[in-house]
Amino acid sequence: MGSRPRVFITGMGAVTALGLGVNSLWDATREGRTGVRVLALPRTSNQQVKRAAHLPDFDAATLLPAETIRSTDRFAQMALVAAREALADAGWPASTPLGTRAAVLVGSGIGGATTSDIEHYKFYQSHERTDPMTIPKVMPNAAASHLSMAFGAKGMSLAVSSACSSSSQAIGLGLMLLRQGLADRALVGGSECLITPATFRAWETLRVMTLRDCRPFSAGRDGMVLGEGAAMLMLETEQSARERGARPHVELAGFGSTSDAGDIVRPDATGAATAMQLAIADAGLEADDIDYVNAHGTGTILNDRSESEALLRVFGSGVDRLSVSSTKPIHGHTLGAAGALELVVTVKATQADVAPPTINWQGPDRDCLRDPVPNLARPVSISAAMSNSFAFGGINASLIVRKASAQ
Repeated sequence: MGSRPRVFITGMGAVTALGLGVNSLWDATREGRTGVRVLALPRTSNQQVKRAAHLPDFDAATLLPAETIRSTDRFAQMALVAAREALADAGWPASTPLGTRAAVLVGSGIGGATTSDIEHYKFYQSHERTDPMTIPKVMPNAAASHLSMAFGAKGMSLAVSSACSSSSQAIGLGLMLLRQGLADRALVGGSECLITPATFRAWETLRVMTLRDCRPFSAGRDGMVLGEGAAMLMLETEQSARERGARPHVELAGFGSTSDAGDIVRPDATGAATAMQLAIADAGLEADDIDYVNAHGTGTILNDRSESEALLRVFGSGVDRLSVSSTKPIHGHTLGAAGALELVVTVKATQADVAPPTINWQGPDRDCLRDPVPNLARPVSISAAMSNSFAFGGINASLIVRKASAQ
């Protein structure tokens, strides 16, 4: 590992179906309270799936300047709100630009889907005037660019779009930038708002969403539940954090990413296992050093079976002593934002020494993990933890954090 700098997470922010802020997310996750609710989509009345982890009361007009609202889609607005919390949590002065040694990396699977849906409806159905800001709102780099502008970050600004691994890869790339000395700090994370009439229908046609409860790793599971939201994290080198007197949450210790190079939608356990092994090696750890895994755990038949197989390959017989859970039934599958949101949960779990539950679990499936922390949180001594994201396109990403005091 040489003398590469250690990198710490010094701030976190979140906007989820559980409310504004990291505390709202963690309190509900720890208690097993779901943010999934009845869904009322505009301009449609015949969708089969009736629930999602959405934010009907998110009012950007009360949180952001009017000029920002006019030029941003919902996904960029949520990213801005989450980033503001992350910087405040990091103790970064609100009036101080992040500067030339600060990077911004934001993951999103689609970008401005809300605007795209509205403007397509105008063009084909209502024949209203097209919003002249449509392109700047829709482009996938809009969130990263608006964060750079809002917080004065003049280093690299990058949008990462790799489906459900988008924000995990954005975070991993941020870690690499800081280790290579290309930045001192990075604002990293993801945002996704795909609960629109057209996009929701598209997900329905894939037949991967449940009509009931999302039940990862459980017998009788039959699909995922969509969510929306954003999560942002402040990464800093050890030197940057020390010079500011910042108090780190955890060390971001490892990152691994692979491509299955196989099927566009069917997962491959080999690629997922390799990503986990690369992350463990990158952190300078052994498999037995990992105490908790926040699984990708979508609740679909194929994903949960494949991830269980991958975990068994990586941890062997040690998988039985390992605490593994999926928190997606609580905050929904937020797609491009999932990796960042679930890393926030993983950080809080590590700090609290608590493995959050996999809610709605009804019993073991012979092809899945036997004990995914079912239904109730569990006290666990956590020194190091892993968060997994596995995406359509066969893109796999694993991140590892450890307590800030660990060497």
